Amino acid sequence: MQLRPLATAAAVLALAVPLSSCGFDYATDRDYTPAGGANNREGDVDILSAVVVSATDGSGTFVASLSNNDTDTEQSFTGVSGDEGASIEAADFDPITIPAGGLVNLADPAADVVLNGDFGAGDFIPLAVDFGNGERITMKVPVVADDSGYWEGMDAS
Repeated sequence: MQLRPLATAAAVLALAVPLSSCGFDYATDRDYTPAGGANNREGDVDILSAVVVSATDGSGTFVASLSNNDTDTEQSFTGVSGDEGASIEAADFDPITIPAGGLVNLADPAADVVLNGDFGAGDFIPLAVDFGNGERITMKVPVVADDSGYWEGMDAS
């Protein structure tokens, strides 16, 4: 009888389909940027590794990398403030130009986007980031201490 090899082949085939790695929306298909800060890729400008560096409770400096996805038009970072009713305000600063297809790191050279409000190191605060094209991106951003590691000395407040 030749049924045994045929049954074995059918069983192998039947098990191979559900046990294989074929499918959709796997973690390896999604963008992931390992960083100590928050990332947002929803708008024309990607906000990468966003943090508020704070030396004392109630004040800090917004630091992030801003990547312009529009290769034809420059963008500008015009403001940041508290979102979801958070009482966080930024001191006045000049709009920061983000070249077409370019990247601006707010820490290099220091843009000194100083925030004041009810927060301290270890908190996650809701912020709204505004751009000159009218886009507003909302995200929760960690507050990191200014006393050690990568962010040491970055608080300009």
